[in-house]
Amino acid sequence: MEVRQIDDRSSAIDIVGELTGDSEQALADAHEAASGQGTKLVVLNFSGLEYMNSTGIGLLVTMLIRAQRQGQRVVAYGLDTHYREIFSLTRLDEAIGIVDSEADALAHAVA
Repeated sequence: MEVRQIDDRSSAIDIVGELTGDSEQALADAHEAASGQGTKLVVLNFSGLEYMNSTGIGLLVTMLIRAQRQGQRVVAYGLDTHYREIFSLTRLDEAIGIVDSEADALAHAVA
């Protein structure tokens, strides 16, 4: 996972490869790195995701709770149809905004 600062209030986490139980520390570290002073939006970029299992979904829920405690909003893009459906079935899409691009994520967060 790679973390990018988008602007003063927004950071992105680029998720590459698999998101499974083995990713727990990497995701926690990435969220911590993305949570600089003043960060109000964390954008999850799933365009490099190859595989995610139920444990990976659980890790996202844990990260979402941490983000909410810090007053951050979480928005995601780059999910293929299969994972969009999983987000919908698990109702994760009600807590994490799902958009088509990073630009949409930034616009969605302001709206």
